[in-house]
Amino acid sequence: MAKKKVSTNVDKVAKTRKKPIEKKMDEQITIEVINTSDNPLPEYQTLESVGMDVRAASGLTILQGQTKVVLTGIYMDIPNGFEVQVRSRSGLAVKGIQVANGVGSIDSDYRGECNVILYNSSREVFKIGKGDRVAQFVLSRKPRLVWKQVDNLSETARGTGGFGSTGIK
Repeated sequence: MAKKKVSTNVDKVAKTRKKPIEKKMDEQITIEVINTSDNPLPEYQTLESVGMDVRAASGLTILQGQTKVVLTGIYMDIPNGFEVQVRSRSGLAVKGIQVANGVGSIDSDYRGECNVILYNSSREVFKIGKGDRVAQFVLSRKPRLVWKQVDNLSETARGTGGFGSTGIK
């Protein structure tokens, strides 16, 4: 049976426009990398992907409620002014496997192996095979924050309301 072509919103918008939607080339930043694993370098899975999938250098098992470090064999020379964020893959997160510290940060002055800390919140044992895609690397600019101490902050409609103050519906 032939697959039905799914029409996306982009397709619909493109048909109504006088000019075709052009794909602009994203800015490219070169990062020097050493790969001691047998895996390919982290790579984008689609043209519009934000994160590059990174693979496990070796297999391991993560028990329920357990946290483990997944070796990648990747070492990077990240340019000053940037960081590489380590993010969960959505397909694993829906199964209860996520980056343990929410989003990891690899600083530009770090030169060690860029590993992934995964936590298993599921009720199942999770097995990772050598070469499995376990997380995503996302390059991000890192402007430096400078504190300015003041006596008062600007007024907003929200004010000090937090922790669910805006409701759920």
